[in-house]
Amino acid sequence: MPRIRKLIAMAFALIPLVLVFAASAARAEKRVALVVGNAGYQVGALATPANDAGLIAQTLQAAGFDVVGARDLDQDSLRRALRDFLEKATAAGPDTVAFVYVSGYGVQLEGENYFVPVDAKIARDADVAAEAIRMSDYIRPLGALKLKASIVVLDAARANPFAKSGPPLAGGLALVEPEPGVLIAFNAAPGTVAPEGQGPYGAYAQALAEMLREGGLPLAGVFDRARLRVNDATKGAEVPWHASKVETSLVFFERAPDAPPPAVSNQQTAAIRARPIRDLAAQEAYAAVLERDTLDGYSEFLTAYPDDPMAARVRAIVAARREAITWRRTRIVDTPPAYWSYLRRYPQGPHAADAHRRLAFLAAAFEPPPAFAAIAYDLPPPPPEEIVYIRRPVLVFDDPVFAFAPPPPPPVIFLAPPPPEFVVLAPPPPPVGLFVLPMPIYRPVPVWVSPPAYVAPPPNNVIYNNVHNTVVVNNVTNTVTITNPSGQTQTVPPAVAMAPAAQPAAASPQQAAPAATPAPAAPQAAPAAAAPAPAASLAPSLPPSVAQKAATLATQAPQAGAQPSAPGSTATQPAPQPGQPLPGMKGQPLPSPTGTSTTPATPTTPSAAVTPGTSTPTPGSAKPATAPAQGPAAKPATPSSPSAAITPATPSPAGGAKPATPPSQTPAATPTTPSAATAPATSTPQSGARAKRKTSPSQTPAAKLSPSTPSAAVTPAAPSPAPGASAKPATPPPQTPAAKPLAPTTPSAAITPGTQLPANKPATPPPQVPAAKPPTPSALPAPTKPIIASPSPPPAGVAKPATPPPHIPAATPVTPPPAKPVAPAAAAASPAPAAAPKAAPPQPKGCPPGKAMAVVNGQPVCK
Repeated sequence: MPRIRKLIAMAFALIPLVLVFAASAARAEKRVALVVGNAGYQVGALATPANDAGLIAQTLQAAGFDVVGARDLDQDSLRRALRDFLEKATAAGPDTVAFVYVSGYGVQLEGENYFVPVDAKIARDADVAAEAIRMSDYIRPLGALKLKASIVVLDAARANPFAKSGPPLAGGLALVEPEPGVLIAFNAAPGTVAPEGQGPYGAYAQALAEMLREGGLPLAGVFDRARLRVNDATKGAEVPWHASKVETSLVFFERAPDAPPPAVSNQQTAAIRARPIRDLAAQEAYAAVLERDTLDGYSEFLTAYPDDPMAARVRAIVAARREAITWRRTRIVDTPPAYWSYLRRYPQGPHAADAHRRLAFLAAAFEPPPAFAAIAYDLPPPPPEEIVYIRRPVLVFDDPVFAFAPPPPPPVIFLAPPPPEFVVLAPPPPPVGLFVLPMPIYRPVPVWVSPPAYVAPPPNNVIYNNVHNTVVVNNVTNTVTITNPSGQTQTVPPAVAMAPAAQPAAASPQQAAPAATPAPAAPQAAPAAAAPAPAASLAPSLPPSVAQKAATLATQAPQAGAQPSAPGSTATQPAPQPGQPLPGMKGQPLPSPTGTSTTPATPTTPSAAVTPGTSTPTPGSAKPATAPAQGPAAKPATPSSPSAAITPATPSPAGGAKPATPPSQTPAATPTTPSAATAPATSTPQSGARAKRKTSPSQTPAAKLSPSTPSAAVTPAAPSPAPGASAKPATPPPQTPAAKPLAPTTPSAAITPGTQLPANKPATPPPQVPAAKPPTPSALPAPTKPIIASPSPPPAGVAKPATPPPHIPAATPVTPPPAKPVAPAAAAASPAPAAAPKAAPPQPKGCPPGKAMAVVNGQPVCK
């Protein structure tokens, strides 16, 4: 009984602890982010937005955000990515911090800000709404989710090349009022544009990444200090802006209690920042008004220091801010008197064209009536000295017309020097895939800075799991090199780098593989197939819709790329089926000269060649391989690499066969392009076949050759007399030396001739082609299959004789008479060298019965 009471007491004591753990688990802060960098615009590429997006995405990963990111999105992909993120933020719940960062071109039209996709074509103002993304369509739904905090950063205030015709667009981005719980930030103040960065990263993205990594810095402080850093880095040319209605406390990183003390204590910093502007020195006052970034603060500086070198610069900031606030108030009222009131103050202001558009939409006159009720603005009209700034087509604070003095560096009490690793950032390696962001080499945060413990760890996040380590990803070897603060380095697979999130995922394939495939090799094959997945997760994963599009394009790319694959690839060449005739036999058509999907367009490897003396007698029912000189021909286009030469082979014992036509009657390739030199070829002997007659040059259509594919030469055997019958050989034409072939860029193996000349008129053996290397008999085709060209698709069929092509002399080797069969091994061991023939002289039509053709003094005669 006492033991039971003790257990009951212990249970009641554990209830508060369980409730505390449950409450902490329920309050775990989820962090989600969407990062987009559009750089590859059709109107002209930008240098830094994709790199900037990769830098921000990596920094958010280290802070515990589950980041999805992409680059160079068109309108449809961008809309879907934003919609996907809204769904993800909705599913995350109210204890969620959402971060949206977009970098690229931004424009404003009638008080709305638009982010421009890479495929936008904005010729005039009317195209903006149809071609660009209105950001308020996604910011308002994000604010309506009532998340813990929503942060939207538009790094898009740039001088844009759009709307060159028609009424102009106002420069920069429009001042907007954020929704409750939302912070909106611009890389440049409303109505102004930032200069294009010269380094691998933009000044704003680099400064924002630096301040996000600052431990213990509140949300507003991150953007305040980023403004100071950007203004200092750009010499006053860029002044970022933000407006916040986030009421909850939020830090991206926490600072450990044992962290080194700052150069200036927090108490001193707070005391100085709370002092009025007039009580500060001019340098400190300028830094203070930039940090506060309010119209009242800037006006107070001008009152206290009207003659300071920074006064003109501050006056330009005030002019742009006053006009932006006036236009915002006018757009909210949205009545003809409101737009007349704006035009009365700013008749040539940046938004005068917008006011005219709205008046036209409201069917009101551009000129106001003599008397109308002007709206009461909260700001006084601009003084005359401000008009010069707002009349500029695009307001840039480093405009040489203004000739502003460079601002002084901010005092340490307002902004400490940048950390050494952020002084110069190396450019990121090239992106690893379609739409994937380029990821820089990760710079670890100090050991005394860590993500808050209450943040829910993001899945498959290498950076978050190695926040204090240097991480280098090798996408070629699919490995991750991790260096800890002590300098110890190890190279591990991605699954090991993502240890906290990847262990369960790594176990599941091993458990599922035996169930699906009980073979012993299955557990090894499953991880091998899943290996690229962790590598892709090292960078921010793509939004679901973008990932689906990338997968679709990736599957289409190999199909298009299969055509220019290596000629020897088995994927591009269907194997002949047993019992079916080869293409080119039984009246089947040959491939068209334009090529098919199985014909490589741009060969990169030499073709395989069948060596002389390797012809094999075809079995009884199988048709012999068609000699190249027996098919229709077409003039090949200029190939990138020459085809293998078709050269005579040694005779094979079998029946009689028709001798092939000498290729001198075949149309040759363009003389300036190395092409396939067609040498004398003979058909493979067939049992029971009998040579009927010789074929004259004008009656034999030549075989079609692929215009750009180096194909293997088919070596038909020389004719041999059929049993019990005599074959009438064609009278050989005179042998003439041939021109040397051009040096091919990708040489194909040539088949050296192994035939013999007539006994009564032996020909001098030509020199051997240096490229010919006869293979061993083991490399010969199987005796049961017809001889086909291994790397290039076989001909589709034998075409009927057509109108003979014009006689273009190319090569005129002799067609040998019946000769004694030579063993394949002997022919391969001592192949006869090939000679490149010259243009052949005209040959007689034929000789009467009982006479044979001979060559006398270089001319063919009948004897």
